[in-house]
Amino acid sequence: MLEKKIVLLGATGSIGENTLKVARKHPERVRIAAIAAHSRYKQLAAIAHEFAVPDVALFDRRSAEAARSSGLFPANTRIHEGPEGLLTLATLDAANVVVMAIVGTLGLRPALAALGAGKTLALASKEILVLAGKFVMAESARCDAPVLPLDSEHNAIFQCLHGEPRRHVERLILTASGGPFRDFPIEKMGTITPEQALCHPNWNMGPKVTIDSSTMANKGLELIEARWLFDIPQERIDIVVHPQSIIHSMVRFIDGSVLAQLAPPSMTFPIQHCLFYPDRAEGVSPSLDFSQTLRLDLQPPDLKKFSCLRLARETSAAAGIAPAVFNAANEIAVDAFLHNKITFNNIPSVIEFTLAAVSPREPIDIEDLLAADAEARARAEEFVAHHCP
Repeated sequence: MLEKKIVLLGATGSIGENTLKVARKHPERVRIAAIAAHSRYKQLAAIAHEFAVPDVALFDRRSAEAARSSGLFPANTRIHEGPEGLLTLATLDAANVVVMAIVGTLGLRPALAALGAGKTLALASKEILVLAGKFVMAESARCDAPVLPLDSEHNAIFQCLHGEPRRHVERLILTASGGPFRDFPIEKMGTITPEQALCHPNWNMGPKVTIDSSTMANKGLELIEARWLFDIPQERIDIVVHPQSIIHSMVRFIDGSVLAQLAPPSMTFPIQHCLFYPDRAEGVSPSLDFSQTLRLDLQPPDLKKFSCLRLARETSAAAGIAPAVFNAANEIAVDAFLHNKITFNNIPSVIEFTLAAVSPREPIDIEDLLAADAEARARAEEFVAHHCP
């Protein structure tokens, strides 16, 4: 098997940490060629020492300058900075896989650059396909550069679809934990604090993704992403709440059979599958123990309580720039909630207002999409400033 030479964009987040666990488990098969973070240069320095990483990048320029003068990095480390630093790493000749774990839309241009350079893109940043799925998948096809889904739900579907022609697929079924508030009284949702919303019962994730799980906006983003990854229309994608987070997703075929992928709630499973695909290797984390009682509950989501999910499905059906507007408004709303500028119930209100405020259209190119993204952010910030407590 060819050695996987990896560029890890988002090395200090939860996806990055789990990717490094896989690299530690399989040092003969995985080499970390480059790492990037937004501003955490001390963590990057520790990774650079452990894995002898020659190239690092920091999006924040002041952090990059501090990194250069810190004396923390190995002597020959090349420290890149800003958006151009991410592009440099994404197209390194020394790498054949780019793990995209940057939260939000900052990873869009590096993702396109990686595909343009013929790299395999292991994609954890769902916002990239939500914002620009049409353009990303077109670039993947043009350059014969695969996009492998690293999110646990999409990776599960990818595994279930292996070897199956699309004409055999009836429906995709994304599972959702339901977050910390699946059993919370709807009349008390407005009292939820950021501290409560950041306590996910199953997964250890970054703050933005954790809040998205608590509103179920994450599942709406995943629905939009699945439409592009698997070329299945959104009306044939279902969502079901599965509190145990053991069934990571399912596929129903035209003969009525349903295939599911099961694993404990650890991101090492989908990450390792992506890195070694189509091969497999010994796992990092313990698998399921079927000598013990295993409970698997499934129930439909409450769209009245979790209106972000309803809005996402409407957005997916509208297509055009609507998914980009949804994503941008959600990012602004989540940030405002984390900073106590709005209530939990205001998050879907911000999204709904912004979707109505930005005129729908079919994007011409990436620049047009980014303009829609900027307009949506401005509209969402306006709503937060003038209509929320």
